[in-house]
Amino acid sequence: MTRQVWKYVVSLALIVGLVWFGVTKFNSSLTPYKSFADARKDGGYVQVNGTLADRAAVVTDAANGLLRFALKDSRGEVMEVVYKGVKPANFEQATSVVALGAYEDGRFQADKLLVKCPSKYQAEGAKKSGGFTEASEAPPAAKPDGGI
Repeated sequence: MTRQVWKYVVSLALIVGLVWFGVTKFNSSLTPYKSFADARKDGGYVQVNGTLADRAAVVTDAANGLLRFALKDSRGEVMEVVYKGVKPANFEQATSVVALGAYEDGRFQADKLLVKCPSKYQAEGAKKSGGFTEASEAPPAAKPDGGI
């Protein structure tokens, strides 16, 4: 083979190798959502989503940096979650909690928490419709010169 053909072969092999490396690393970085049952059965690093089962039963151990609570999924199944880290500031107002981690030793060991809370910016007295707020005031009338 000529020198030019070798350059093309090596370049093509390098490009294929880089694409393969990128695809495998991207796939391994994805964290799938799993049901509580699947998280228990399959193991591995996953995301589970639910609501706080009992807000009064949330246990905070600030000395050890632990947070223990129970999540309830859409099927009504409850799973204990242990999170090691700083408790999110708006945890008590959470409407939904996403925990990232793995099921080990009879509980879900989370290393990340994503807390979804109701918007504190919703105007009082605004009607809520389909997740959006509707203003109760009419828009300002236009001035005769075309301005507002």
